[in-house]
Amino acid sequence: MLEIGCGPGAAARAVAEQLTTGHILAIDRSAAAITQAKRSSDHEIASGRMSVREVAAEEFVLEPGEKPFDVVFAIRVGALDGRHPKRGEAALRRIAEATTPDARLFVDGGDPLREVPIPRYR
Repeated sequence: MLEIGCGPGAAARAVAEQLTTGHILAIDRSAAAITQAKRSSDHEIASGRMSVREVAAEEFVLEPGEKPFDVVFAIRVGALDGRHPKRGEAALRRIAEATTPDARLFVDGGDPLREVPIPRYR
């Protein structure tokens, strides 16, 4: 699972606490947010269920050996909620490159989240 725009990591921690298998990577463009997420997620990171990375969505790429994601979510991320359309197009292309063919992307703006199709960006 991939969270884009994790901020201090609250959602990623909540997901990590529920995982019995798998992993969540939480990314954010803000160094301060990533520092905060690391500090508040020691247990989840140490368990291997969660990791964090400082990177903007529109610059995200899989690291060598990293498996593609099958679920992606973003809450209050300007590149994906329509506030920054050019960044959004770039972010969606990067998401498509980093996900499995049947991956699902959920973005705030629905009840509770709306699903955004990924296949057209592949």
